[in-house]
Amino acid sequence: MSLMSKLLTATLIASVSLSAAVPTQEELVKYVKKHVIKNRAVKVNSVEIIENKKVDELKGWDVLLTNVHIKFNDKDMEVPQYIFVNGDIITPVLMNYKNGKNYQNDIRPDIKDDKFYDDAHLLMGNKDAKHKIVVFSDPMCPFCQEIMPEIFKAVKENPKTFALYYYHLPLLRLHPVSDALTKAMHIAQHKGKVDVVEKMYSMKIAFKETNLDKIIPEIKKHTGFVVTKKEIEAKEVKEAMEHDSKMSTKLMITGTPTVYIDGKWDKKRDGYKKLIP
Repeated sequence: MSLMSKLLTATLIASVSLSAAVPTQEELVKYVKKHVIKNRAVKVNSVEIIENKKVDELKGWDVLLTNVHIKFNDKDMEVPQYIFVNGDIITPVLMNYKNGKNYQNDIRPDIKDDKFYDDAHLLMGNKDAKHKIVVFSDPMCPFCQEIMPEIFKAVKENPKTFALYYYHLPLLRLHPVSDALTKAMHIAQHKGKVDVVEKMYSMKIAFKETNLDKIIPEIKKHTGFVVTKKEIEAKEVKEAMEHDSKMSTKLMITGTPTVYIDGKWDKKRDGYKKLIP
């Protein structure tokens, strides 16, 4: 069970007295404390509304995409949380009982902050290109290994059409080796070795490997890139990974690969194909 699962408790529905269509900050904090996060060791500091979405299929409902700011074990954390509001009805989960559709699976925040399109994350293409693609990925993720090479190919072949902004999101509970691999990818990119980033997606290595003395030679063998333990363990590299993780939290991302095209979440991860001239 993940830390998030331990902190959160699913409550199907609650009726509260709300002062308006969208709850106030005080009302949201009160609701989360009482109905969502029931661990007494967790202090709820605030609830940040990332975006209030209207969904045609959910007439009368406001979909609040939020990050709950908490303190747990003396550590400040942000926990993504959906909150559905309709008048006095508020719930963290909304489902269609006829078809089993969980609306959490179909809604993500839009990218509205230009900070996502900084030069440090521009991996391929032209920053002045017509379309911007933002990707959160892990090279050991099987879905990423299937999808990312096609995206790389499309961007390289159409640099005036696409700008690809790449964010690292290693799924360490599933494959701890990704910690070292994504750090090596970050280092390679900033040395201008973009091909190393691509080659990592075909690398064969044990998912649970964490010994740098074993991982570093494998990186060199597969990609030709020489990286040192000192570089991988550098403070600035760790901070870069933490930054990418925080950016994923702002978009309520929990899985890979997550793809955005021109600020909109691309659930099927293939929308770029329609934009190829």
